[in-house]
Amino acid sequence: MENTIVFGLSSSRELAQKICEELNMPLGKSKTNHFADGEILFELGESVRGKHVYFIQSTNRPVNDNLMEILIGIDACKRASAASINCVIPYFGYARQDRKAKPRQPITAKLVASLLEKAGATRVVTVDLHANQIQGFFDIPADDITSMGLIGDYFKHKADIVDPVVVSPDHGGTVRARNLADILGAPVAIIDKRRPRPNVAVAMNLLGDVEGKTAILIDDMVDTAGTLVSGIEMLKKKGAKDVYAACSHGVLSGPAVERLRNSEVKEFVCTDTIDQSENVKNLPQEVVLSVAPLISALIQAVETNSSLSTALSHAFER
Repeated sequence: MENTIVFGLSSSRELAQKICEELNMPLGKSKTNHFADGEILFELGESVRGKHVYFIQSTNRPVNDNLMEILIGIDACKRASAASINCVIPYFGYARQDRKAKPRQPITAKLVASLLEKAGATRVVTVDLHANQIQGFFDIPADDITSMGLIGDYFKHKADIVDPVVVSPDHGGTVRARNLADILGAPVAIIDKRRPRPNVAVAMNLLGDVEGKTAILIDDMVDTAGTLVSGIEMLKKKGAKDVYAACSHGVLSGPAVERLRNSEVKEFVCTDTIDQSENVKNLPQEVVLSVAPLISALIQAVETNSSLSTALSHAFER
């Protein structure tokens, strides 16, 4: 690992520091400044010549600034003769635009993939992509790792989880719910919903039984929390004893924190793919799990040319 260097960019400095602690190595020195008009200047604080560089940067709000910062960082490393440039993007912004849902719409996830490649990235790593097929938008190695084992391990060792049932908030998340249910040895239920417009969802029916059980509502991301809160309300009406909610990415835009704080959710569990330091202060039900062990295990596997699946399988249990 002597030729490996990890840089934490603006949105993920705290996560990058945790990753470096797991790897027992210092965080790479870099600096990001902004001109008065918002233009970004990224500067490396140490040599990367012949080194394997890892950028840790989620492209959450402000999405475009964070995306531009990693693109500029890639360019800086390419021009400084880095041996490889690996972009670890725990939360991949624009992932919801993975297809033309209507005529004359863009496929922005593909555009972002092309930008990263053109800038000079040699590998991209993501966590729980909103749409798995986005991996196919890249012509360079693209690894999408999952946090379901991490979330499952948390609930598996939680004493007050009795008679659990894993609930998917929609039909599209059924596979995710089944994966978590397999870890917990629990049945699955599905909420049938409709989405009249972006960021608006209405729960219609419930497929499955939650009466008297502990419901665990699982999704990949929570943005405005409208879908989640309507699902929590439905589960309580259907007789669920307690309702827990979990996701990989706590985007938590607009009224999300207030909605969750005022809901009947017992705990809202998410990971630190997006920094939650401000949200935790205002949301007492929030529990944050770190993906640092998973990402550090991936970096070690890549650098030692060892099995990625083996490295990730129990990385969080160390």
